[in-house]
Amino acid sequence: MAKSDWWKKSVVYQVYPRSYQDSNGDGIGDLPGLTSRLPYIKDLGADVIWLNPIYKSPDKDNGYDISDYRSIQPAYGTMDDFNEMLQKAHVLGLKIMMDLVVNHTSDQNKWFQESRKSKDNPYRDYYVWRDPVDGHEPNNWGSYFNGSVWKFDKATGQYYLHLFAEGQPDLNWENPKVRDEVWNIMRFWLDKGVDGFRMDVINLISKPEGLPDGTKAPDEKYADVGKIVADGPRLNEFLQEMNRKVLSKYDVMTVGEMPDSTPKDAIKYTGLDSNELNMVFQFDHVGLAGNSDRRLGKWNDEPVKLTELKQSLSKWETDLNGKGWNSLYWNNHDQPRAVSRFATDEPKYRDRAAKMLGTTLQMMQGTPYVYEGEELGMTNVHYQKLSQYEDLESINGLI
Repeated sequence: MAKSDWWKKSVVYQVYPRSYQDSNGDGIGDLPGLTSRLPYIKDLGADVIWLNPIYKSPDKDNGYDISDYRSIQPAYGTMDDFNEMLQKAHVLGLKIMMDLVVNHTSDQNKWFQESRKSKDNPYRDYYVWRDPVDGHEPNNWGSYFNGSVWKFDKATGQYYLHLFAEGQPDLNWENPKVRDEVWNIMRFWLDKGVDGFRMDVINLISKPEGLPDGTKAPDEKYADVGKIVADGPRLNEFLQEMNRKVLSKYDVMTVGEMPDSTPKDAIKYTGLDSNELNMVFQFDHVGLAGNSDRRLGKWNDEPVKLTELKQSLSKWETDLNGKGWNSLYWNNHDQPRAVSRFATDEPKYRDRAAKMLGTTLQMMQGTPYVYEGEELGMTNVHYQKLSQYEDLESINGLI
């Protein structure tokens, strides 16, 4: 196996820092807390830690709205804390994979603060701005987080695009200056010694030319944006440029989160000769939804049909065999707990169910990902009030 293929025989342990280990008693997990747990993670048999965003952020989407890509969120510690964690992880033989969130930034990012000042600001073209059409939004796209993808900005009389929350304006990847900014951010962390990137919704960075209206159901106000923007016309080009200018210079692992992608799409991005990414996160199996309204997806509380689950897992393993590489996971920060979703919370069966799911994951072809607490068979939280939830997607899904 070539040196660059070390990720094929690795197990990844995902740490969502906010809810992992708190070192100072403020109720928020932090980097010193993670450092104290590195021996535990190593003893589990993990090889890589995927670290969810730790960058400075106003936390409108729990860290996936980044205001400064080169600073640590104060609640998590300092850059010195990060450097110490990275050094101690490497001493233990653990690699660190960072979360790269570059489809969008925070609206508090200095780029966007400049961009919204005027139409001729040097940063204006860092984001996607459009004039109103007939006095309303430029098109009929619906946000992943409900409502329109467009937010009107009175200062300049234009709308800006946000596929997710209003506080997460989309970057304009058509602008080569934006891409150069991203490459420099990646080099900053790679030169520190990090071992790769998990790339948040990376297959959404190339929007269709002209941003045309999408087809929407008669009973829907907005069109499903995922079907419109996923796997856009220049995605391969952008990923190849990323690989050529940055990734090929380092011995790292990369995984692209790719909602709405198919095995055929994944082969284009992770193929043996693609020179793009190592593997993808796909959503096929976590989108299954029993017999009820399938639009509910992961929010549906009916059991997933075993036959459908087997078909989904088999399809990806068969279609990628010898052509591409898959990420194996049951749950993560965006998904319900595996035992609750695919098995049962019932105490009588929980332990065996968790072991069954873990064994299944490790026996498939791909790189396994274990979400913090999954090794303990943790179940879903059972809050009684909507006000107890902070996650935007959870709140929107429960309304």
